[in-house]
Amino acid sequence: MTSPFNSPLEIGIRSLMILTEVYPRSLDLQFLVFFDYFTVHSGDVEGPDSLHAPLPLRSGELTIKRGLIERGLLLMISRDLVEHLVSSNGFEYRALDNASAFLSMLSSPYINKLKERAEWVAQTYGNSSLHDLKEIEQNFFRSWSTQFQPMEIPGRQRQ
Repeated sequence: MTSPFNSPLEIGIRSLMILTEVYPRSLDLQFLVFFDYFTVHSGDVEGPDSLHAPLPLRSGELTIKRGLIERGLLLMISRDLVEHLVSSNGFEYRALDNASAFLSMLSSPYINKLKERAEWVAQTYGNSSLHDLKEIEQNFFRSWSTQFQPMEIPGRQRQ
């Protein structure tokens, strides 16, 4: 049995929601990786409560999401909800006109929260440069690197 979590369908719908919120703008894969992370872990970037639990080592998601998002986008492209564009910046993705209608047919508490988070990400980070987003990523890794530091116990000497 296939897990519904991080499946092409789940990630494709999240990407579609993000692309719909930034429409008519198109986004490249790197922007979608950042925006997807900010959407599900909005609490990490001083936004609304995160959609997903704050699991330890979630920073690794930024490095593995690219392939997952690509598969989700291919599913959305195959359903005529997203278009794949070639621009001077490389490959980009944009929601098609029927994407909003498709998303409006979905309803669940999770979908409603997803829409709110995607709106927040579009408003908060929609005009950010890739450099700005990479700076935020660097700050994540700096703050999360403490997870790998040995604990110091007072009165104990390091060996």
